[in-house]
Amino acid sequence: MTRKMLVVSHVGRDDALEAAHTVLRTLLAAGVTPVVAPDQAEPMTRGLDIQPEILTQGVAATDIELGIVLGGDGTILMAAELLRGSGAPLLGVNLGHVGFLAESEKEDLQFTVDQALAKNYQVDERLTLEVVVETDSQEVFRTFALNEATVEKADRSRMVELALEVDGRPVSSFGCDGVVLSTPTGSTAYSFSAGGPIVWPQVQAMVMTPLSAHALFSRPLVVDPGSTLAVEILPRNTQAAVLWCDGRRGVDVPPGSRVSATKSSEPVRLARLHPGPFSDRLVRKFSLPVTGWRGPGEAGS
Repeated sequence: MTRKMLVVSHVGRDDALEAAHTVLRTLLAAGVTPVVAPDQAEPMTRGLDIQPEILTQGVAATDIELGIVLGGDGTILMAAELLRGSGAPLLGVNLGHVGFLAESEKEDLQFTVDQALAKNYQVDERLTLEVVVETDSQEVFRTFALNEATVEKADRSRMVELALEVDGRPVSSFGCDGVVLSTPTGSTAYSFSAGGPIVWPQVQAMVMTPLSAHALFSRPLVVDPGSTLAVEILPRNTQAAVLWCDGRRGVDVPPGSRVSATKSSEPVRLARLHPGPFSDRLVRKFSLPVTGWRGPGEAGS
């Protein structure tokens, strides 16, 4: 059976397209069929005598062995959407800034592709959210989130009035800029920027982080993965709120509607070339100062 790998690139950046050209050529030389998304085929093959297979929704995705992603975390989130339901892991090469989800840097591109071809990687499964919007008790929208689902005000000039709920019980209500419902993976993204805690990826949990809430109690909440988080857009709002999932899939949420998030039965799988403590990745990506640390072996000496 022919091996197939999806190649996803940030098509708005020259360095990402150059990296994509390298990957496409390398895969073909190794006898692996490269697959690309329909809207990426033209820019990724421009100037090349290469005809990759085009990803067709619900057909080719299930045949893909691995997704090689060239860009930042946003590109990886796009790839997660493309491969949703396939079970294929994602291997990210960071061409952006922080690149928390990526496994390697651009200078390691050839090494990364070689490891992918040799199947020399481990796979981590990351919790995702199943997100549902209900209006008048009827489901009107359903999607998933790898990083976060955010209920935000639609009008910059005014707050949105929200009520927060955990496991069918009210927790608080207030005016705010919004609320972030985050996975552990997303705890280093929007939730972190809003003052939420960093949660180690291996921890099975969900985080609810208010955004600029006008309330005495507006602390982030960390709950069990079996819980249901919900946000109600209170009827007294004069305008709709907006739901964004991973900053990619959005929908207006009218007053009186409800957004709920539960643990999805389908995780996102990330390929890892360099397994190691999350602490090391955290220090490296955020350039945290660790000068003076001596380690447990040096304690008391």
